Amino acid sequence: MTITLDRSAAPPELSRRQTNVVFITIVLGMLLAALDQTIVSTALPTIVADLGGAGHMAWVVTAYLLAETVATVLAGKFGDLFGRKLVFQISAVVFIGGSALAGLANSMIVLIVARAIQGVGAGGLMVTAMALIADAIPLRQRGKYQGALGAVFGVTTVLGPTLGGLFTDHASWRWCFYVNVPLAIVMIGMAARTIPTVRSASRPAIDYAGIALVALGASGLILGLEWGGNEYAWGSPVIIGIFAGSAVLLAAFVFVELRAREPMLPMGLFRSRVFVVCSILSFIVGFAMLGALTYLPAYLQYVDGVSATESGLRTVPMVLGLLTTSMLSGTIVGRTGYYKAFPIVGTAVMALGLFLLSTMDVGTGIWLESLYMLVLGLGIGLAMQVLTIVVQNTVPYAQLGTATSGVTFFRTLGSSFGTAVFGTLYGNQLEPNLRTALAQTPGVSPEAAASPAALRELPAQVAAPILQAYADTISFVFRWVVPVALVGFVIAWFLKQVPLRDTARAAATDLGEGFAAPDAPDSVAQLERAVAAVMRHAQREPDFGRQIFADSGTALSPGQAWVLHQVRMRERADVPGSVAAIARAHHLPPDVLEPAFAGVIAAGYGTRDGDHVQLTPNGRAQLGLLYSAWRRWLDTQLDDWSVTDPHDRARLDLALDNIARRLVVSERDPVPA
Repeated sequence: MTITLDRSAAPPELSRRQTNVVFITIVLGMLLAALDQTIVSTALPTIVADLGGAGHMAWVVTAYLLAETVATVLAGKFGDLFGRKLVFQISAVVFIGGSALAGLANSMIVLIVARAIQGVGAGGLMVTAMALIADAIPLRQRGKYQGALGAVFGVTTVLGPTLGGLFTDHASWRWCFYVNVPLAIVMIGMAARTIPTVRSASRPAIDYAGIALVALGASGLILGLEWGGNEYAWGSPVIIGIFAGSAVLLAAFVFVELRAREPMLPMGLFRSRVFVVCSILSFIVGFAMLGALTYLPAYLQYVDGVSATESGLRTVPMVLGLLTTSMLSGTIVGRTGYYKAFPIVGTAVMALGLFLLSTMDVGTGIWLESLYMLVLGLGIGLAMQVLTIVVQNTVPYAQLGTATSGVTFFRTLGSSFGTAVFGTLYGNQLEPNLRTALAQTPGVSPEAAASPAALRELPAQVAAPILQAYADTISFVFRWVVPVALVGFVIAWFLKQVPLRDTARAAATDLGEGFAAPDAPDSVAQLERAVAAVMRHAQREPDFGRQIFADSGTALSPGQAWVLHQVRMRERADVPGSVAAIARAHHLPPDVLEPAFAGVIAAGYGTRDGDHVQLTPNGRAQLGLLYSAWRRWLDTQLDDWSVTDPHDRARLDLALDNIARRLVVSERDPVPA
């Protein structure tokens, strides 16, 4: 069944079992997309040994991230045009194709192209997964689901490198990609059977020119960073031309965004100092996190001589530190409302962690390496958690969605640039270092020097110069990234401390907010996420919903309110309000609901023509009392949303009115018998 909804209509009714199955399907899509950001990190040394092209190693990660960043913007718009379920399934098919091609790749170029295809599918999966939660799960139940969905990112940061190592050691690095194929096929089948088809009544304008320009401009900058000093000299006409062309493209992007009807990234956001500071810090956090996660396994496999699996396990201290301080900082911000200290301390600790990693050498012990990784993770976690929340807290309502998606866009872009810069520094330094090392070990071929497994087979004295070359190279990389974190430390001092809204403080305690997936720039969706977070805390009170019902002054019983709301919900969605349709939506025989509908009609709250039920003016008035009661509750929760612009106030009021209607019925309200 296809349902056309606007923002005032409620999601289709699903049973608890159906809701859980839909959620598992959505989580599986999010898991696959997020996992492939990090699963290749431990496989990269082996991939380079098989395919060659060590200088292009960064592009295996960067191509995925860049394609994912662009795809999230397009997929969100396409979801509104054609339905999120269809876009989710098509994205899964694209992801399968990219995964299969990556597994079959016989050259680094083919692998990079395949990773870009994967990234397109992953971006669609991520952004539609977040939207499908709103399509399939009622608002009063949504808080407990959306936090778990965002936390998938935290879980995959832990699992990705270790799973990649397991596949590389015990099967082949190709299984890092092949494993996606059967899982995604299962996910497509589950989506076809379980996810409702919901089409939005809105028809957004798509900023094709802006998306193309920023994609080409960013890709050009990364390509210049990748080729500079490796393929071409930094001062060569090719590199200068690439950077100049990228600058022109990005300038054209700004020009287009100033005139676009629905810009991908409204330039007005940059008038907010908070948005600018948080975007720069998000870029730096993404830069450090993905860059370190990509190249630390290479250090551990080449220098320490551990397996791919063990290199994944050895990075766990960094991830545990990141998760620990993300949860701790979120809890403190949620309770106190103060956040400014966390990015300042976080970037300082991050710089310290990068510096400590730059001191590692062949003789550094496992416990000291683990401590250094832990320090870096602690710093990233302290800086990461609060940035999205701070932006959501300070921008006007009309910019809530675009500001949120903008911050996550800069974090993903930072991850792309971080991986590229780490790769450029790595490639520029490794070639001369290995050349010197191989001159000292004439019996070792360059192919053996590029393979961690082959190096482990060499006598210790023979391998020593080569191991030192890798140690010096990766130490050089981390040393040169320290200034990036220090720039973040300076910028963090410019972050303005303002009182946090109650909705922001409620969301701060969710780990998922720190690892938020890319989201569509929809202010209503972001407001609903904030309300759902507040609802999750409010519902801990056992009589929470009943008290609002009692305070409404309605003459309806809970059962009558349920019946009237079902009819009214379908009127607003322009679908039949028949007893049979409502019974079918709740998987009940129509005879079970007949007495409830007969009672409503006998009380004068509705009329019936055949199987079609309509509300009387009295029924609408009584239901309106309930809507008003929920709206008053929302006003008490959102009274710290200071909106001065009249048009923005009108949009916020309309959104809150629609949300109030959705909150009338919860899973604890009775289905009348």
